[in-house]
Amino acid sequence: MSYFVPEHSVVRTIWGKSDTVLFIFAGAAAEFALNKAVDWLYFTGRLPADPLGRLFSTVEYARQIVFAERGAAERAIDTITAIHAAVEAKRGASIPAWAYRDVLYMLIDYSIRAFELLERPLTPDEQAEVFDVFSRVGQRMGIPDLPTTYSQWVADRHAHLAQDLAHSALTTDLFRQYRRHLGPLRYQLLLQGQRLVLPPLVRTMLGLNSWSWLAPAVPLYRATQHLALSRWAINALLPTAYKAQIQALDNVPASG
Repeated sequence: MSYFVPEHSVVRTIWGKSDTVLFIFAGAAAEFALNKAVDWLYFTGRLPADPLGRLFSTVEYARQIVFAERGAAERAIDTITAIHAAVEAKRGASIPAWAYRDVLYMLIDYSIRAFELLERPLTPDEQAEVFDVFSRVGQRMGIPDLPTTYSQWVADRHAHLAQDLAHSALTTDLFRQYRRHLGPLRYQLLLQGQRLVLPPLVRTMLGLNSWSWLAPAVPLYRATQHLALSRWAINALLPTAYKAQIQALDNVPASG
């Protein structure tokens, strides 16, 4: 069977573990709020009504693509494209190509950042592999002007961060919604986790410093992540409404 992502790819390792996916989610949640095209996510009303569900659906689509056989993955990508086309038709305008690239770039960047935070540094070949997977997603979606190499992507990622982010009233509102849906304790954990994975520019724009009281726990997590006590502590912090969804992320589909 042919898979969209090879069976032994590091991308499957990254996206096959709920802890890593949660940090990808945390980074994307922060950057989404700053993106100049965030109004598109407000257009349908779904984002402010259920910001966690909206972002988790994006994460779950990405995860399905990572583990699906090629045909199923391509159908999932086509579904994403059709959903966006329907929103564009309803609004009577097109989502900017740079906004599509921004979301794709978030998935690449936070996949790398989250894994390297919780596990180990990726090799240059592994970083290129992460880029290649999501670049192929973008190509299937018809996103124009995508970089062709990882090094080109690094430069373009910096350019997009500098050009496409702004703190706005929607930024403030979206973080307010995060707090309302998570509760005070889990919201503070979200902020602490974001400090660990966000690029410096994003942290600065959100008024977050680089120090996090979660940082000293990271080496302990690396040493004890497979112990039952560690799993219980992490599960206890999950939002109740999404606990089953998040725990299911550890159930990696069997290969072959």
